[in-house]
Amino acid sequence: MLLERIQALPKGYSEVEYNNRKYGVTRSDFNNGKSYKVYAEELGGNDFISLNFYITQDKENLKPCEMPQQKVIHFLMNYILIETSNNEDN
Repeated sequence: MLLERIQALPKGYSEVEYNNRKYGVTRSDFNNGKSYKVYAEELGGNDFISLNFYITQDKENLKPCEMPQQKVIHFLMNYILIETSNNEDN
């Protein structure tokens, strides 16, 4: 389910609503879609979400960047996409 929520974010920059606040989100894909980087920053605030997600032959692996895993999961499961502005090809 986490992979689907990551892939639902457009590549490049988009904006989402999370906890009644607006965030700018950047999604980058690497290794032919086998790894993802997501960075979200609260617009007009100081909160952020940062994660890497890896797909191996055996499993999917979520790696939050210096924050609790539960915070990252909550963000991924609860954001609402509100605007997109793709700068990369899909």
